[in-house]
Amino acid sequence: QVQLVESGGGLVQDGGSLRLSCAVSGSRFSFNVMGWYRQAPGKQRELVARITSGGRTNYADSVQGRFTISRDNAENTVYLQMSSLKAEDTAVYYCNAQRIGYEYWGQGTQVTVSS
Repeated sequence: QVQLVESGGGLVQDGGSLRLSCAVSGSRFSFNVMGWYRQAPGKQRELVARITSGGRTNYADSVQGRFTISRDNAENTVYLQMSSLKAEDTAVYYCNAQRIGYEYWGQGTQVTVSS
């Protein structure tokens, strides 16, 4: 059974930094795309950043230049380095992993930025 386990969320002050990690277990296969989504209260889940197995990245305009996504293909782990955090970054952050025909989600980790 494939499981995605996120860690690294928490409470941080405006302008601070956090690093999220997502470790995938239970899969013999690598994932074409791994990424992070977030959902704030009363809002739809949105893409934050994603990265292909070849290292190509995409970012939401709202986090471009502040967040950096990376992955360790050998360990099936994806990271999100978040800097210059703002109150509007407050949300539950979800890890996502995709390969052809399959998509998996983590349980989510809360990130709260206090202003």
